[in-house]
Amino acid sequence: MSARYPGGVIRKTPVIPTSTAASGVWGLSEQSAARKLGQWPTSPGAPTIGTATATGLSASITFTAPTDAGSASITTYTATSTPGCITGTAASSPVSVSGLTGGTSYTFKVKATNGAGTGPCSAASNSITAVVTGQQSYTSAGSYTWVAPTDVTKVSVVAIGGGKSGGGGLGYKNNYAVTPGNSYTVVVGAGVSKSVGGAAGDSYFVSTATVKGGGAACGPCGGTYTGDGGGNGGAASSSLYGGGGGAGGYAGNGGSGGNSCQAGTAGAGGGGGGGGGYSAAFGISPGSGGGTGILGQGANGSAGPSGNTTAGGGGGSGGGSGSRMFTYCCGQWNGRAGGSYGGGGTSRNGGPTASGSVGAVRIIWPGNTRSFPSTCTGNL
Repeated sequence: MSARYPGGVIRKTPVIPTSTAASGVWGLSEQSAARKLGQWPTSPGAPTIGTATATGLSASITFTAPTDAGSASITTYTATSTPGCITGTAASSPVSVSGLTGGTSYTFKVKATNGAGTGPCSAASNSITAVVTGQQSYTSAGSYTWVAPTDVTKVSVVAIGGGKSGGGGLGYKNNYAVTPGNSYTVVVGAGVSKSVGGAAGDSYFVSTATVKGGGAACGPCGGTYTGDGGGNGGAASSSLYGGGGGAGGYAGNGGSGGNSCQAGTAGAGGGGGGGGGYSAAFGISPGSGGGTGILGQGANGSAGPSGNTTAGGGGGSGGGSGSRMFTYCCGQWNGRAGGSYGGGGTSRNGGPTASGSVGAVRIIWPGNTRSFPSTCTGNL
């Protein structure tokens, strides 16, 4: 048998070439001899597979270059998925493959290419599952409709109720099943002034029985919650010069407002701190309650101090701090609103009241790997 050397012309009397520029018709023995001399073009061997890692709807596949690169330098590595035959290329490890389908499990093989051709595939990688990662936040009072994105089947949700003089409650629900393309109700509760009758607004996802951050109730009481976990809003002081309550935490209650000349208390489980009370002798409003953030459990909100240094409670888990009342208008000291989200507002006796802070709802996915109070709950 014989073979045509690539790019060559036929010779009647083939000989073993002395360079890769040789041409002609090669017998099997001549081919074998040329390969031993490194003069026959050969493709690379198989790479050694490493690890496949999923990031959203893409995968990164590591590998080790073949021990036999063939007769020329390797120029390209190609990774191919099973199922789908989705490919990606790179000049070296790793290779990225994008365009995967959420919820589908994949393995990958890698092959190398040089000037002579493409070599065999590596062994299959470990199996990975592509996931859709995302979030949606609602931070203005009102009713909304959330539509589950394509490939999203599980979500985790946190809801914080609106504040009044007490803080709003916080509840969360993890790994809640949704159907891609379906619509779901989201409600964000408004904060209200303590001079307004009734409670502040509830915040919830689907219904108040699914997951709810309750609005602060009438009087000094804080809001309650429904869900897998959370915390009640802190109570405001019943004193005319008492501080506002902090919003509930992820694993404890918001701080309580201080009475006259008394400090508030710190939030628990990442909740907002209570505002400090103030003496009637100074004629200045007490501090408002701190809010709680929606990115997952963080530090507790600090307690608002009392007396001449009265201040609002600190924001829990990155929420907004309450504030001390320092504004004066129309012959009266004005109250100050609570910190976001869900902090309780305050007022001086006889002065205009300020509302508690608005609530919030945040939805994150996938719900089976991102869960409150603090597993991968940050912004991604």
